[in-house]
Amino acid sequence: MSIFCWPARVYWEDTDGGGVVYYANYLKFLERARTEWLRSLGFSQRELARTAGIVFAVRSVKIDYRRPARLDDELCVTCEPRARGAASLSFAQRILKAAPAAAAAAEDLLAGAEVRIACLDARTFRPQPLPDMLLSALGAQED
Repeated sequence: MSIFCWPARVYWEDTDGGGVVYYANYLKFLERARTEWLRSLGFSQRELARTAGIVFAVRSVKIDYRRPARLDDELCVTCEPRARGAASLSFAQRILKAAPAAAAAAEDLLAGAEVRIACLDARTFRPQPLPDMLLSALGAQED
């Protein structure tokens, strides 16, 4: 299974006064990468809420900040499902500074995270089993 990579760029709004990404904004990059990973499987969060009656919420995050991302940096934000429960998914995620094409092996790890997501009923916000269609897509991705 290949690891999903969402390309991102650091904009002025992501940084503090020194041009360094503000620590909480790394969580936004991680969230967007998970959303785009889900979209790559053929699912929209809006459609899942409307048709399957589910939403996802972060249950826990463990993040290790290694190096700063800076204004205009090109990033690769990875998303790799690691484990699943009846109503949850766990992901390993990394934020890498993307290297120029000529030096692709020289990507720099900026942050690593372990994220656990809960699947919830869209109306009651109580735990809801992962839908079969998502489990099927996850199974196909593992092959």
